[in-house]
Amino acid sequence: MGSVAGAVLNTLLLLATQNWSRVVAGNSYDCDEPLVSALPQTSFSSSSELSSSHGPGFARLNRRDGAGGWSPLVSNKYQWLQIDLGERMEITAVATQGGYGSSDWVISYLLMFSDSGRNWKQYRQEDSIWGFSGNANADSVVSYRLQPSIKARFLRFIPLEWNPRGRIGMRIEVFGCAYKSEVVDLDGRSSFLYRFNQKSMNPIKDIIALKFKTMQSDGILLHREGQNGDHVTLELRRGKLFLLIYSGEAKLPLTQALTSVPLGSLLDDEHWHSVLIQRWGRHVNFSLDEHKHRFHSQGDFDPLHLDHEISFGGIPAPGKSVSFSQKNFHGCLENLYYNGVDIIDLAKQHKPQIITMGNVSFSCSQPQSVPVTFLSSRSYLALPGTSGEGEVSASFQFRTWNKAGLLLFSELQLVSGSLLLCLQDGKLKLNLYQPGKLPIDITAGAGLNDGQWHSVSLSAKRNHLTLKVDSQVAAVAPSLGPEQIYSGDTYYFGGSPDNSLESKCKTPFGGFQGCMRLISVSNKVVDLISVQQGALGNFSDLQIDSCGITDRCLPNYCEHGGECSQSWNTFHCSCAHTGYRGATCHNAIYEQSCEAYKHRGNASGFYYIDSDGSGPLGPFLVYCNMTETAWTIIQHNGSDLTRVKSASPENPHAGFFEYVASMEQLQATINHADYCEQELTYYCKKSRLVNKQDGTPLSWWIGRTNETQTYWGGSLPDPQRCTCGLEGTCIDSQYYCNCDADRNEWTNDTGFLSYKEHLPVTQIVITDAGRQYSEAAYKLGPLLCQGDRSFWSSASFNTEASYLHFPTFHGEASADVSFFFKTTASSGVFLENLGITDFIRIELRSPAEVTFSFDVGNGPLEISVQSPGHFNDNQWHHVRVERNTKEASIQVDQLSQKIQPAPADGHVLLQLNSQLFVGGTATRQRGFLGCIRSLQLNGMTLDLEERAKVTPGVQPGCRGHCSSYGKLCHNGGKCREKPSGFSCDCSVSAYAGPFCSDEISAYFGYGSSVIYNFQENYALSKNSSSHAASFHGDMKLGREMIKFSFRTTRTPSLLLYMSSFYKEYLSVIIAKNGSLQIRYKLNRSQDPDVISFDFKNMADGQLHHIKINRQEGVIFVEIDENASRQVHLSSGTEFSAVKSLVLGRIFEPSDVDQETALAGTQGFTGCLSAVQFSHVAPLKAALHPSHPEPVTVTGHVTESSCAAQTGADPTSRERTHLFADHSGTIDDKEPIANAIKSDSAVIGGLIALVIFILLCITAIAVRIYQQKRLYKGNEAKSSGINLIGSWTVVQFMDGEASLSSAVYTAREHDTGIEAH
Repeated sequence: MGSVAGAVLNTLLLLATQNWSRVVAGNSYDCDEPLVSALPQTSFSSSSELSSSHGPGFARLNRRDGAGGWSPLVSNKYQWLQIDLGERMEITAVATQGGYGSSDWVISYLLMFSDSGRNWKQYRQEDSIWGFSGNANADSVVSYRLQPSIKARFLRFIPLEWNPRGRIGMRIEVFGCAYKSEVVDLDGRSSFLYRFNQKSMNPIKDIIALKFKTMQSDGILLHREGQNGDHVTLELRRGKLFLLIYSGEAKLPLTQALTSVPLGSLLDDEHWHSVLIQRWGRHVNFSLDEHKHRFHSQGDFDPLHLDHEISFGGIPAPGKSVSFSQKNFHGCLENLYYNGVDIIDLAKQHKPQIITMGNVSFSCSQPQSVPVTFLSSRSYLALPGTSGEGEVSASFQFRTWNKAGLLLFSELQLVSGSLLLCLQDGKLKLNLYQPGKLPIDITAGAGLNDGQWHSVSLSAKRNHLTLKVDSQVAAVAPSLGPEQIYSGDTYYFGGSPDNSLESKCKTPFGGFQGCMRLISVSNKVVDLISVQQGALGNFSDLQIDSCGITDRCLPNYCEHGGECSQSWNTFHCSCAHTGYRGATCHNAIYEQSCEAYKHRGNASGFYYIDSDGSGPLGPFLVYCNMTETAWTIIQHNGSDLTRVKSASPENPHAGFFEYVASMEQLQATINHADYCEQELTYYCKKSRLVNKQDGTPLSWWIGRTNETQTYWGGSLPDPQRCTCGLEGTCIDSQYYCNCDADRNEWTNDTGFLSYKEHLPVTQIVITDAGRQYSEAAYKLGPLLCQGDRSFWSSASFNTEASYLHFPTFHGEASADVSFFFKTTASSGVFLENLGITDFIRIELRSPAEVTFSFDVGNGPLEISVQSPGHFNDNQWHHVRVERNTKEASIQVDQLSQKIQPAPADGHVLLQLNSQLFVGGTATRQRGFLGCIRSLQLNGMTLDLEERAKVTPGVQPGCRGHCSSYGKLCHNGGKCREKPSGFSCDCSVSAYAGPFCSDEISAYFGYGSSVIYNFQENYALSKNSSSHAASFHGDMKLGREMIKFSFRTTRTPSLLLYMSSFYKEYLSVIIAKNGSLQIRYKLNRSQDPDVISFDFKNMADGQLHHIKINRQEGVIFVEIDENASRQVHLSSGTEFSAVKSLVLGRIFEPSDVDQETALAGTQGFTGCLSAVQFSHVAPLKAALHPSHPEPVTVTGHVTESSCAAQTGADPTSRERTHLFADHSGTIDDKEPIANAIKSDSAVIGGLIALVIFILLCITAIAVRIYQQKRLYKGNEAKSSGINLIGSWTVVQFMDGEASLSSAVYTAREHDTGIEAH
């Protein structure tokens, strides 16, 4: 259904909800009449009274009769004041006073209600608020509006706290109005059927309203079915209400055709629950009490084909086939309306439209059982037994969320034993202890802590012990021995007094917390009302005649699919496999963008991103390409070339693209990005994009707006234009696209789509590939997005009175705020939002303390993080605070997180109503001075820069990122400021990449070298601007820092050689024995200083790291970060007129020592990495020149990874798969044309290519063989330290490799031999 139609249906449903609220309520809106003042004395009762003048009948508001109010005999938490309104009324407000002219008043109280004066239920203001705040003196009136209202006959006020200098004293009033209802009672075997006129009902519209109450956890409330299997069913299952809608015509599997929506929990509590169902086609509103759920039912069609009858309480028609249990409803229904028809009134009048089955009565029977609530682990109920009786028996029902707790304990007579029944890990465990015998343990049941009622019965008689759980005999101990068991005089349920029985009834699990009912001892039902009145047994911390169990997982505060589990006092969220963490699974584990990952120092790779942080959208996988800016690459299922051979307007080809993320996730990512693009290529042979006669599009694409787009490139949508049309390069100038030339040869229109509002491409449609010789193909690249605007959105606050204001922050159940700040001020408020009493505030309390203050109705609280250093250091610091229903927390940078648990059963919703102030407060005091960046509230980024542009005292943007992020620039990289962020300048580093952390490594083949020429002569060096120019001829080099890594198995080898014009040199070699030698000759008249490391063979194929630091005549050498040595040189302290640096083989004649000459002749075969000589990186200059560099590469030098495992092919490069590899433009059309021709042509081309490669390899092999023969001949003629070499130079010109060779003969330059 279209969005417009959906909006109309939602509006109609909303109006229907408002109209039906009158029907459900059963009264007008004017419902605030006083109900207590006119009641007779007999309508008031209480637990006790201090005197006849303090009786409950004197508890009328503003009256001075008697002693001026009600006061009990003893002031404790077991006292109560009860009102009988005579009939069920709607109660909308309550008011309280203390005793007139006294010091007696109630500070807080519980409000309970009941239809019958039994089975009381507590009223809750919020899902976790049980108590009402009372009075602060005797005479003032405190009123509360009840939302929702109460429909009940009896009210009971239970004081919790009172004036410590007085006693309990109360005067009360209740406001409301009469409540009219129609009721029907179904006994679990009865039901009734309503048959209606076909013409009077809308086939796609249903509105059903009813109330129900029951003690049974299962049963069908209503059912309507059609002949083809369509049905709508409302059913109770294990105390939850399920709405089932099945579309039989959907032709789908059952799991896809059946819609099953649960609501509520613990609905078998014998209290009224309101239900409203509104169905309009597939749009459904489902409400239960205060819980609402709006959804769309499954299936392909809006109308359900249903019979013109609906049953209530069961499924009376035996021919109906359903896929669920058919247990009838046992309980009462009230105010049952079906599409405006009062069904119960029709049944009472015995109208023919109603068919009744079984025993149906029109008054609601009242419950006979009296539940009792064990409120804490210290609660207990002590009941008398018959001492010395030859049978021990007890039975009861219980419900709880706790896995463990004591259920029953009793001492045995004569044998001095004991019987203990407890709950352990959700199972019943019965222990019988008799002195001198092994204890008997019986375990029964499982999962009994599910909140459902479970029955337990145990009996020990005539040497037999039997335990039943839920009417099933769970375990039997066949014989207890020859002795008879005799009952004790007391049975303890749920626990025992602290000062009795020593530790006999104590268990490691503690007392029971939950509800019990139908308690029997010695086969006699216990009268719990007598217990409440003090006439039977005794108890502590119990609530009698009420089951106070509540489902703490409803509503479910676990976010993002977290699983909720609970105990009596609290709930827990399991966040496993959700992508979130925290007490309520609110906090996203993953960063919001590749930009954020980059500024944590992460390298390129696959990452999960969560584009809206803690918002509703989940994480998804992308590839982050970390360049100077971070690129986010999102793939789809259509990256391969797709051919289209037959397509016409009548039979178009439609290609759909599905991404790894949902459209909402993609939209959030695109909105955050600085720039996005997607390459779309359309290959064509007689396949046009536009009909040139009438201008109608013949092919188009669709983006996320679901609109047809006819432009094929560019950042702005220019209809029916391609990239060649924008650039004026189309093959036919009269058209704006190449394909529109309609030629019988392959061409293409390739363009980058960069208009963000239209991205990503979701569909392409082709209609012009059905003519003779017509053919088309297309290819869509991945979605590429760059940067993250929200990460750098910042503002500078220049005065304490300046601030930015935004709309109210709505984070009622859960709220998180995160931001970066930097400042030199000692204090200031970052953020503040106020309500009537609630508020949140984050501030820099002192230079070393950040504080989060808040109030959600339980009183102000604050938590702080204190740092050993100061936060006002003008560095970026990250703050994240969170408040949810379980706890509040704050974390700053990597300091320990501080957590404040939420108070038990306190207010949980944060109610704010003022503007949100950033950088200051509403009073314009204690404002923040400094910068705030990337401010996010529940995952939504506030645009600080746009608001700052129009706010005095605040400037958009903030500089100084390098002070915090400069540490991310490694290996000598320099941090450079940018308007939004920073970049690392790696020009003087031996490393590359966004953080100068990518090693530049190369494999050197035999005879290869890299020569970095610092200068050819003095004049050139002085006039050059390159790094080499700093080493000019008249400069004395007194220090240098050299770093590099290597891996080789060859000896001898020359790793590095530096020469000067004055015959001074430095060589780093591996000698024949595998030792590392560093040879410094800083005076040509002296022998070189030799530093040798022979502790291991350095030509072992492992990667070694060398660091040489010379300061004049002192040299410090470190190898592999564990072997180091400091040496004083004797040959000199300075290099004069540095000439060149050589990696690998030396070709020029040199006056060097014999070891260096031998190593220089052999050169280096292996891998060199990250070569750094002071501020020069020769290997990087050779492999990644950023401008013309004075470097010469000779022989086989190939970029490689030195980190490759030993034994691997040393010439193979480490390969990283990038999605970007699939998105580059293709300059030449011909390969694409060949790629989409027939298979035979492809095979023929491959064969020709293989033959050509084999011929080339043969020619090269012959040439190399000839060179080797020539080289051996020249080498035989050489003598002394003459250096002769021959090599092959590989030149790369215009992307094509060419091989050329030259033979050079050289020796010491004083011999006068020239090169040939």
